[in-house]
Amino acid sequence: MTPAALVRAFYGEVWEAGRLDRIPALMHAEVTFRGSLGPVLRGHDAFAGYVRQVRGALGGYRCEVLTLVEAPDRAAARMRFSGLHEGAPLLGIAPTGRAVSWEGAAFFDCAGGAIRDLWVLGDLDDLRRQLA
Repeated sequence: MTPAALVRAFYGEVWEAGRLDRIPALMHAEVTFRGSLGPVLRGHDAFAGYVRQVRGALGGYRCEVLTLVEAPDRAAARMRFSGLHEGAPLLGIAPTGRAVSWEGAAFFDCAGGAIRDLWVLGDLDDLRRQLA
């Protein structure tokens, strides 16, 4: 898969559809991931836990790719994330029942047709304002 195809599958299948079984097909076994909401994670199990945490807090979680730039082994995406804060605490804030939406950027390093390293930077100040 090309880096752009990996990005689209990653967000569509893993994040939006909740298909954690797709993680091994899309991500290197020793993947490193740094999301906006936590520390650097390593491996499939740690990443799957992060996905469960976010999806558990945000019902109807969506990841809209606004811009996608691709190089031979890399991709960068400007993103819009959204969902309904109804399931579990998020950023230490109890469920509010509010619809939230915030933007961010994701930087993917790929190797052998899989995501090897991913760093996501989200506008958490905007998200906190919406949850307050």
